[in-house]
Amino acid sequence: MRKTTLVVMAAGIGSRFGGGIKQLEPVGPSGEIIMDYSIHDALEAGCNKVVFIIRKDNEKDFKEIIGKRIEKIVPVEYAYQSVDELPAGHRNVWERTKPWGTGQAVLCAKNVIKDPFIVINAGDYYGKEAFKNLYQYMTTKMDPDCSVYDICMAGFILKNTLSENGGVTRGICTVDQDGYLQRVTETYEIQKQNGILTACNEEKQPVFVNEDMHVSKNMWGLPPKFLDMLESGFSEFLDQLGDDGMKSEYLLPKIIDMLLSERKASVKVLETNDKWFGVTYKEDKPAVAAAIRSLIEQGIYKETLYL
Repeated sequence: MRKTTLVVMAAGIGSRFGGGIKQLEPVGPSGEIIMDYSIHDALEAGCNKVVFIIRKDNEKDFKEIIGKRIEKIVPVEYAYQSVDELPAGHRNVWERTKPWGTGQAVLCAKNVIKDPFIVINAGDYYGKEAFKNLYQYMTTKMDPDCSVYDICMAGFILKNTLSENGGVTRGICTVDQDGYLQRVTETYEIQKQNGILTACNEEKQPVFVNEDMHVSKNMWGLPPKFLDMLESGFSEFLDQLGDDGMKSEYLLPKIIDMLLSERKASVKVLETNDKWFGVTYKEDKPAVAAAIRSLIEQGIYKETLYL
């Protein structure tokens, strides 16, 4: 069976969470964090290596809270995301302090990813179905050497990914009748108030969304050669920044949307009906802990994972 790596993006500063490192907040009965459940589900599906993308200044806490524990059950490697981790010939002339987004995060792991890989956010719970679907596609259908990037993604249903504590950003997906992604549009401040769903675009203009749309939660199945494109694309992104260097981000959904528009990628949307949850806001944590407790009571997880 083809080897498959789980890549966990855990370098986020956690700005929406109020200053804490949201990815390291315990939510399980034995001190488990959300990442534990994702790693458990990925290994159960068949992944055989984990790469953590973290910040150097969080390394000690990260390894104490989860890294060393996971190292005992599966091969683990670390990559470090930094705002100054830039391609040759580029430097941080904007004096920016925040890293450059999910595209740069994955690029930072280029030297430790050798096989097809599933990339996820550290602070999101995805559910077992998503990992099974992606692993199945990547080991039986994906052509890693195809001239057009052969990609898959977990297609969540928008209504299953909302927070009760504020607006969320989602990649709204346009999917054709054969289940292939046509477009992914980053959409902001999606929330349901008084039964009405509202959202806006990058320019803060209202846009229409409905609760049954497919959305991306940054869970992608990617071939290793995608990393070479990320590297060249990051240089081009930096070259075109101008005065926008403080806020612009190099984001996976935008990168993949560009590849689709240029007919350089094919993205199979693998629908999942699992309910997403995560700690976007501090107020989300009790609801996440309750959701984990419910999954344990249903027998989906053991009281203590990995035993």
